[in-house]
Amino acid sequence: MSDRTGVGLVLLSATGFGTLGIFGKLAADAGLSIPTVLAFRFLVATAAVWGWLGLRGDLRVLTGRNLAVGLGLGALGYAAVSGLYFWGLAYLTAGLAGIVLFTYPVVVVGLAVVALDERVTRRTVAALGLALGGVVLITGGDAAGVDLRGVAVVLGAAVVYAGYITVSRTALETVDSPTLTAHVVPAAAVSFLGYGSLTGTLSLPTGVTEWALVVGVGLVATAVPIFTFFAGMRRIGASRASIVSTVEPAMTLVLGAALLGEPVTSVTVVGGLLVVTGVVLVESETETETKTEPEPESESESESEPAA
Repeated sequence: MSDRTGVGLVLLSATGFGTLGIFGKLAADAGLSIPTVLAFRFLVATAAVWGWLGLRGDLRVLTGRNLAVGLGLGALGYAAVSGLYFWGLAYLTAGLAGIVLFTYPVVVVGLAVVALDERVTRRTVAALGLALGGVVLITGGDAAGVDLRGVAVVLGAAVVYAGYITVSRTALETVDSPTLTAHVVPAAAVSFLGYGSLTGTLSLPTGVTEWALVVGVGLVATAVPIFTFFAGMRRIGASRASIVSTVEPAMTLVLGAALLGEPVTSVTVVGGLLVVTGVVLVESETETETKTEPEPESESESESEPAA
C-alpha cells in the first residue's frame, strides 16, 4: 500500500510540474512579463515551503558555507534555469519545451563523467544516444511547434539545471533536499525581483485572472509538486521516484494538447519517447549502483525534485 501511495504521490508531482509550461503560456497571453511571473512564483512557493516545513518541525536554517552555496544555487542556478525555460516557451509549445528540458538527467551523467571522472558504461552511452537522438529527431523532423531558437534556449536550461544538480550533490553532501529547496526558492525570488526592478519589467498583477495565474504557478506548478515528490520519495526511495517522474514531459504534452490546443505529431511522440527512454536507462542504472554500494552515512537525499 505504501508503494502504491508513493507512486501516486510522485505521479501527482509530475502532473503538477507538467503544468509549468501551461501556466507560462497562459501568463504570456495575459501580458505578464517573465520576471513578474517568476518573482511571484518563487514568493508564493517560499511561503508554502517554509510554512510546510515549519508545521512539520523540519525547518532548518543553513549557516556558513552551506548557506552561501544554497543561496547561490537559487539566485544563479535555479533562477537561470527557470528564466531560460520561460524564454524558450516563447518559441516552443509547452509540450516540446517539456521534452527538451527533460534531457537534464542525461546531461547530469555526462557532467559526472567529465567533471567527476565517473565511469562510462554501455548503458550510459545508450542513454545519451537515445536522449540526444530524440531531440535531434524533434528538431530535424516534422514536429509541429519547433523553433531552433527555442530548442537551443531550453537545452541551455537543461545544461544549467544539470550543473545545479551536480554542484548541489558535491558541495552540499550533508544537506537534505527539503532544506536545500527552502533556501533555493527565496534566493530565486530575490533574483527575479532584482532583475525585474532594474529592467523595469516587474509589475504587480492586476485582476482576478493575473493573480490566479501567479498564485497557480507558485502553488500548483511549484509548491504542491515539491511536497508530493518528497512525500513519495520517502515511501519508494529517490531512484524509483526519479524513474516514475519521467512521465512529466508526457503530462506536459497531454496538458498542452488538451488545454491549449497544441498540435502533437508522430515525430513529437517518438522523439519524446526516445528522451524518456534515455532518462529511464540513466535512472535505472543509478538505482542498480545504489543497491550494490554501502549506505552513505549522511541522511541527505541526492536527488533533486524535477522542476524548472
